[in-house]
Amino acid sequence: MIETLFRNAFGAAPAVSGFTPGRVNLIGEHTDYNGGYVLPTALELGLNIALSPRNDNSIRIISEGYDEVAQIALDGKVEEHWSDYARGALVFAGKNGLMSGGADIAVISNLPQGAGLSSSAAITVGLLKLARSLSKSELDDVKISQIARQIENDFIGMPCGIMDQMAVAIAQPGQALFLDTAALIYKVIDIPESHHMAVIHSGKYRLLNEGRYKERKEECDVVKESLGRDDICQISDKDFSSLAKLDNVYQRRARHCMTEHRRTIRAAKALKDKDFKSLGQLMVESHISMRDDFEISLPAIDILVEDAVALGANGARMTGGGFGGCIVACVEKSRLNDWRNALLAKHQDAFYVC
Repeated sequence: MIETLFRNAFGAAPAVSGFTPGRVNLIGEHTDYNGGYVLPTALELGLNIALSPRNDNSIRIISEGYDEVAQIALDGKVEEHWSDYARGALVFAGKNGLMSGGADIAVISNLPQGAGLSSSAAITVGLLKLARSLSKSELDDVKISQIARQIENDFIGMPCGIMDQMAVAIAQPGQALFLDTAALIYKVIDIPESHHMAVIHSGKYRLLNEGRYKERKEECDVVKESLGRDDICQISDKDFSSLAKLDNVYQRRARHCMTEHRRTIRAAKALKDKDFKSLGQLMVESHISMRDDFEISLPAIDILVEDAVALGANGARMTGGGFGGCIVACVEKSRLNDWRNALLAKHQDAFYVC
């Protein structure tokens, strides 16, 4: 299908094509830029991307859902156009010796927009991997992830951590990535066949570039400055008590980072041990922390999480940057259909993603 879209738009077959999954984070929210652990899993949904290099500095890009081919200059300004991430990927591919010049690109996505499922990471990682394939470079997936994060931070201007890029670059659907974001050391954990990590969109849409994500990062930066360290997720209880001189807002942000890091370590063990009762409880505790200490949830999402658990999920939590998007719930596969139908019957704006 992606090859057909590409050929119809550009009159020839693509040089390379591939699939990059989206991701949902099971636990470990806003810890990746604070030196903590995360536990995302790759989704069966994602982006199919096709690419052919060009001999000039033009980028022509088409995406299913957009009628026209967008044509932009490789050295143009970031204009908050949907193609900015693709352009950033080509700019940084050039800086890292993966390819030079522009490209013709086609993209097909089945990830819902504004869901917090890492479509931006999928397109940057996906394009970098295609460029790596063309150049026959030996850059590994960790380096690809680091470059993709640079695109977000330095080209787009989004101060995100590296969780999304690592998750979509390394994990496969059905696998969780237990990642130390400070050391970039990871383990892949298979999700048992008996359970499904269900993603439900709340119907509340959000954009990370609207400022509140950046605001939370800046609040964490105040904590870092006070403690004189960047890995505030890994502080001790004694370290935390030294923050008493700060405003209560900063103390709550630090408490979330510290406790979320610890919950993530316990959750990874619970998943590996197939202890879904413990995993579910940790997911619920994580949501409470995001709601009360990090203040990134919404009342509609809080109710959705509460109902998800009341209707039979082992646990549930908001997932993603916050202020809208999706929840993730751990549900026994044998109960999935009944659980999903009951939950959506109570929440008319919500919908099942995967």
